[in-house]
Amino acid sequence: MAAAVASPVNPTEHGLDRCGVEEENHGAEAEEESSPQQTGPAAAATHSRLSKLPLSRIKALMKTDPDVSLASQESVFIIAKATELFVEMIAKDALVYAQQGKRKTLQRKDLDNAIEAIDEFAFLEGTLD
Repeated sequence: MAAAVASPVNPTEHGLDRCGVEEENHGAEAEEESSPQQTGPAAAATHSRLSKLPLSRIKALMKTDPDVSLASQESVFIIAKATELFVEMIAKDALVYAQQGKRKTLQRKDLDNAIEAIDEFAFLEGTLD
């Protein structure tokens, strides 16, 4: 008989993110990685298809900062993508608390619980008050 040896498994080794959800490689993202760098209107069209948030609104918000006078399309896209990922992460973490309460709808208290419990969200403490 062969003895089974248990070894710790790193979730990132098997394509799982920190919430235990399998990461998906979307076709558009894979296409962007394999294609050469584009500039001009074609690049703007490519970025807008990959972003779920309106890039014009993101650019307008960025320009409300007095330190920002110009914002390149690439920087606007990166900010939009980072925002999408942040919202997805906090929503998934808040969903855990909603499911513990046997609910399918996120409530403010779920966000408060996620912010309080997860160190990565410590900078948000008190912002929803």
